[in-house]
Amino acid sequence: MIDLNFLPPAPDSAPNNLGGTVAEIVLNNPRSLNALNSADIAELSAVLSRAAEEKPRALLLRGEGKGFCAGRNIKGLDPREDDATAFLATEVTPLLKQIDDFPAPTFAAVHGPCLGVGLGLALACDVVYVAEDASFGSPFGNLGATLDSGGHSLFVERLGTHRTMDLIITGELISGLEAVRAGLFSKALPAAELVEFSRETARRAARGATLSYLASRALVQDLRDHGVGLWSSVEAENIVQGKLCSTEDYLEGFAAFNAKRTPHFKGA
Repeated sequence: MIDLNFLPPAPDSAPNNLGGTVAEIVLNNPRSLNALNSADIAELSAVLSRAAEEKPRALLLRGEGKGFCAGRNIKGLDPREDDATAFLATEVTPLLKQIDDFPAPTFAAVHGPCLGVGLGLALACDVVYVAEDASFGSPFGNLGATLDSGGHSLFVERLGTHRTMDLIITGELISGLEAVRAGLFSKALPAAELVEFSRETARRAARGATLSYLASRALVQDLRDHGVGLWSSVEAENIVQGKLCSTEDYLEGFAAFNAKRTPHFKGA
């Protein structure tokens, strides 16, 4: 089950600050640690589309129960009849791209197991906050399978080849605290504080100049996906900055700075 809620703006939001709504999507099948099968993935995709139609200013993705998402739900799956490539290429990858392209800043609040497809969901978000006792890794060798959903790219880029292969071969899981110290994710928090911290941060983002955040996301994605060099990135930044100059939020930000008041952004 996938739940969709809309969090109201924070009580201290200025009355003329348009929007400010945060869409919160909750993976809500705690009995399976929110593992996803094909039907769940289709439902999550539909919920993401419904959320986008409401034009929220930020999105928060989290899981209910003891874990964020333990990966693919393989209960009752007959491997002799399973087309793993089709499942990943036609169901999982489009879902991850849908999150990657969501028309507002995206946040993941990750606790407990975050593996396989679950790791991919987190990776597709702009910002990932994790509980100190969250767990990440690649235990899939125990199934004769391998890491998927972008896990190799993440681990090699940020942990290096040797630590990546160590995790894959041993099946060891690392904690959220260790993952953040290694540069995998944004911030680690006590589990009891994770959801409210993530919600408040998403609310603050929703009050911000979200159009500029999305412009930065596009630049970051270009660096991530194409590995453009320094000066190509500088040139792209120059162009984007020029485009932002003509937006209402840019004018409002400068006006508020000069008037020494809080800006009231319209956002994307």
